[in-house]
Amino acid sequence: MVTTTSDDVHETTALLGRNRVPKEEKPLPKAQILLLCYARAVEPLAFFSIFPYVSQMIQDNGGIKFSDVGFYTGLTESLFSLTQAIVMIFWGRAADRVGRKPVLVFSLFGVTVATVLFGLAKSITQMVLFRCLAGVFAGTIVTIRTMIAEHSTSETQARSFSWFAFSGNLGLFLGPLLGGSLANPARQYPGVFKDTGFFADYPYALSSLVVALIGATAAFSSLLFVQETLKKEPATSGSNPDKDLSTWQLLKAPSVGIVLYTYGHIMVLAFAYTAIIPVFWFTPTYLGGYGFTPLQISVLMGVNGAAQSAWLLLAFPPLQKKIGSNGVIRLCAYAYPFFFLACPAGNILLRLDSEVSVKLFWIFLPIALAVGCGVSMSFTAIQLILNDVSPSPKVLGTLNAVALTGVSGLRAICPALFTTLFALGVRTQLAGGYAIWVLMILLAATLSVAARYLPEPEKPDES
Repeated sequence: MVTTTSDDVHETTALLGRNRVPKEEKPLPKAQILLLCYARAVEPLAFFSIFPYVSQMIQDNGGIKFSDVGFYTGLTESLFSLTQAIVMIFWGRAADRVGRKPVLVFSLFGVTVATVLFGLAKSITQMVLFRCLAGVFAGTIVTIRTMIAEHSTSETQARSFSWFAFSGNLGLFLGPLLGGSLANPARQYPGVFKDTGFFADYPYALSSLVVALIGATAAFSSLLFVQETLKKEPATSGSNPDKDLSTWQLLKAPSVGIVLYTYGHIMVLAFAYTAIIPVFWFTPTYLGGYGFTPLQISVLMGVNGAAQSAWLLLAFPPLQKKIGSNGVIRLCAYAYPFFFLACPAGNILLRLDSEVSVKLFWIFLPIALAVGCGVSMSFTAIQLILNDVSPSPKVLGTLNAVALTGVSGLRAICPALFTTLFALGVRTQLAGGYAIWVLMILLAATLSVAARYLPEPEKPDES
């Protein structure tokens, strides 16, 4: 493990052109970072806002059996992620050639329109179509990551990407709250909304309109105030061979392959855990879960989000400065198996069903959740390492697009796969109902192996 200090930090070659830029020459442009983080919150806000009502919306629009709702819900979300995977590299290439800002603004307007249309959908076919349309405008994800990287130096990148991650968590947290509180307002708030009229005919339009309004304000603020970060150079013969790297050449560049693999490995763990944990918390104790009520699950989800935000904003920047991004990844890799082990350990305490064991459980659970959420630092650390291995600033957008293409593909597959495996384990009571956690611990343990092969940071040139 390579330790670093403020005077001995690895070079961010993708951003600084292999020439160290003293922090006093380029302070973090806080206003630009704030604007980009606001735009960053739009995608998870739009993505997660439909979760509280999408099942009911599918049933209303399709008139299908309750037992079939889960299939169409999963289909809608999987096709959204697959659409993102298909177009992601296109947006990355466009951001590298046309510019970051045009792609960002166009994508924000596109997401805004698609969100409005989704709320007006009156059939399952329209829901799927408009959800896929939202997936087409995936340029926001690529460009914002790239622009924040280009605004940062090796001294400020940990802080800027901590705020980037926090804004994503904020969108994830607020999305379901807005969606659930504003869906079907004529039924939820009969004193304010009549049972006839527009919102009675389109019960899910209000939620979509509010989310779209946030998207529109982000689009206009980006159009008016966000600065272009792509540095365009005059075309001269043989000026920049890295500029025209193909995707295949980019994948073969030094260290890119292992970083992309590690990125994907971390995302598999994240998507699997996110899909499993609500079902695990809901599953009865005798089958291997916690038997929580929806209210208890909501409270714990809040604890989870607050803990992640605290780790990212307060712990990650100084920790990354001290041990480097690689050190953070390796630390999280060692912590992941224990984080997952805490889930069946909690069930064992509940199964003992004694006064002491239940009290221990309620002491153990919030501590394990709050401390274990520190593994979320790996999401930001691997992003910084990805930025560092870019062969050139001119292909940073494309490199991010390649990584996010894989992430979108994994997001389309992992939730259904791991919830199915969880259900099979519960049904068969394999390994006492803990089979899924055995698998998760094994997957987590192999991350520490991959982390050993991550590229070591370069020391700054002393000359």
